[in-house]
Amino acid sequence: MPSALDVERWPDLPYTAWKPTCETLHLWTQIVGKIRLMREPWLNHSWHVPLYVTARGLTTSPMPAGGRAFQIDFDFVDLLLWVRTSDDHVRQIMLAPKPVAEFYEEVMGALAELGLDTPITTLPCEIAEGIPFDQDNLHGAYDRLYANRFWRVLLSSHEVLSKFRTGFLGKVSPVHFFWGSFDLAVSRFSGRRAPLHPGGVPRLSDAVTREAYSHEVSSAGFWPGGGPIDYAAFYSYAYPAPDGFASAPVQPPQAFFSQELGEFLLPYEAVRTAADPEAMLMAFLQSTYEAAADLGKWDREALECTFGVPCRPRPV
Repeated sequence: MPSALDVERWPDLPYTAWKPTCETLHLWTQIVGKIRLMREPWLNHSWHVPLYVTARGLTTSPMPAGGRAFQIDFDFVDLLLWVRTSDDHVRQIMLAPKPVAEFYEEVMGALAELGLDTPITTLPCEIAEGIPFDQDNLHGAYDRLYANRFWRVLLSSHEVLSKFRTGFLGKVSPVHFFWGSFDLAVSRFSGRRAPLHPGGVPRLSDAVTREAYSHEVSSAGFWPGGGPIDYAAFYSYAYPAPDGFASAPVQPPQAFFSQELGEFLLPYEAVRTAADPEAMLMAFLQSTYEAAADLGKWDREALECTFGVPCRPRPV
């Protein structure tokens, strides 16, 4: 049985129970993420656009503003969106049930008051039937309990993904939250170029997709669910997927390859209820990466190292 601490760290998150809040929060993060998109110079694989997990929610990190800097933070503890500037100005927006159009107006109004006007494209990304933010009065649910649970799952997942990241010497992404697909991810790269990606992601330029997948990658993370699956899950995929990847043996036994999504899935519920959730998740991350690396003939000896521990330099 999981300990009381694990229950708190890995809370119950049934997608069907919080779907309306999940959909609204997804759109709110897109508004904030698109502000960062407009402010930051392009970085390889769109690494300039994600949000980052904090001890209270999600953040853009500091963004340039013509000699100043500003930052936007979701605080899922105090139920606030913070807009803070480097010259000591602050605006707050309540995280509460409200239409996306109202949230959009409040955010843009706060930026204008601070002299930080940032026009964004109002059509959501990666959502086939998306409604422009300033016209969306359909999505407005916000259940503070489930939003807080979601953040706690991100926080616990971030810890395991960050440890997993330390075992790689090659090019590896930060652990970051992509607001387009609404998932927390970390990616390892072989160092070799990949074939041109076919594109076709809804409401996302093929040029963006092809730049993101310009090099061979093994990527893993957490997704709260939606679309083809109505449950939260950890995922792992490779691009390009090497021959035999879909049938590769991986751990734990609850993991499986989804033909519909083209990636391995491990239901969050299996991790949440495990005797050792961190060990189960690490086994999934490591075994699916090894399947991609071995079948893709990556130079694992040159790319890998032991997992890091606090205050101990990596031996060389």
